[in-house]
Parts: sequence; C-alpha cells; structure tokens
Amino acid sequence: MNLILEGFTKAFGLILHLDAELYGIIYLSLRISCLALLIAALFGVPAGAVLGLKRMPAKGAVISLMNTLMGLPPVVVGLFLYLVLSRSGPLGFLGLLYTPGAMVIAQTILAFPIVFSLTHSAVVSVDPIIRQAAATLGASPLQVTRTVIAEARYGILTGVVAAFGRVMAEVGAILIVGGNIAGLTRVMTTAIALETDKGNFELAVALGVILLTISLLINVALHMIQRKGTVHAEQWV
Repeated sequence: MNLILEGFTKAFGLILHLDAELYGIIYLSLRISCLALLIAALFGVPAGAVLGLKRMPAKGAVISLMNTLMGLPPVVVGLFLYLVLSRSGPLGFLGLLYTPGAMVIAQTILAFPIVFSLTHSAVVSVDPIIRQAAATLGASPLQVTRTVIAEARYGILTGVVAAFGRVMAEVGAILIVGGNIAGLTRVMTTAIALETDKGNFELAVALGVILLTISLLINVALHMIQRKGTVHAEQWV
C-alpha cells in the first residue's frame, strides 16, 4: 500500500512540476494520434459517405470487410507493417521503421475502418424522407448529398471520436514499428509498459493518470455527441 501511495504522490509531483520528460511523451502521443486521426478522417469520412449514398458493385463485401477490420488486432498491423517497412521489405528504402511516421501509418490503419464504418452507418440511418423532401424541393444531387451528410453529422463525429479513443490507447502496433525509443518514438502507452517493467512507478502512474483523463474526456465527448444526435432525431419524429 505504501508503494502505491508513494507512486501516486511522486506521479502528481511530476504532473504539477511540469516534468519535461513526462510532457514530451504526452506531446508526442497527441501529435501522432491526432495526425493519424486526421488522415483517417480525410479518407474515411468521404469513402463511408459515398458508400452509404451510392449503389455500387460489391458494396456488401466492402462493408463486411470494414466491419471486420474494426476489430483488427493491433499486433497483426504492427507485424505486417514491420515486414513491409523493414530493410528487406518492399518499402524498406523509405527508412520509416522506428520513426514517428511508421507509428502514424499504424494508427491510421487502425482508425480508418472505424471512421469509415460509423460514417457509412450514420449516412444509411438518415431517414429517406429527408432525401426525398430535398429532391422534391428542387435540390440538386450535390445539395441532396450535403443535406444527408448534415443530418448524419452526429454519427460521423461519433465515429471520429471513437477512432481517436482507439488510437490513443494503442500499444501493440506502435511498439513493434516504433521501437519505444526515448525522445523519438516513446508515447504514453509504450512508456507505461517500459517504466512499469523498470520499477519506475511514478512516471508510469503519472502517464496512466493523464491517459485515463484523456479517455474520460473522449467518453464525455462521445456521450454529448450521441445525446445531441438523439435529441436531433427526436425533433423529426
């Protein structure tokens, strides 16, 4: 019990005294995760919306594939990327292995199916009456599309926030392709694992507190978005 109390005391000391190593790890974690989320959203939202709005061949197969990839084990992603980015791999000449770039790629792969699938689900769930009403009022196909996406915005935001939660908590893939190098690729989740093994509980606990706080904020954001979406939907009933 004394070890736990001592760990928490020292951890809050690091947080309050703005420890450079602690905040460097936090900054790198947020930078990598936010960049990966941005890339996943830039491609995932339009792709999911198009699939929800248009009829196309193999649509069901694509949806099934993306739903399957939502549960893709991170270590599998890490192993695949390691083989591709290693010196003997097809993209080894890029020199991305054990760099933040490789970590961004890994997190983007994990985030994309979530953004894609939840965007598609949100667009498909929009009441067809809204699309029909817009078309009846003389809206162009582009205007109809914009109307549908506007109605699905809360569901799309839910997908983006959920993907952010996934990448922030990720450890397996980024540990394999990032290498957990101090000052270069060490992020919160990998640092917690390393510092715990070393017996440096104060830094591990401090990072754990920050990570739990971020997770709480993500869940609060999800709840608020879902509640607004429910209220908005009820207004159409």
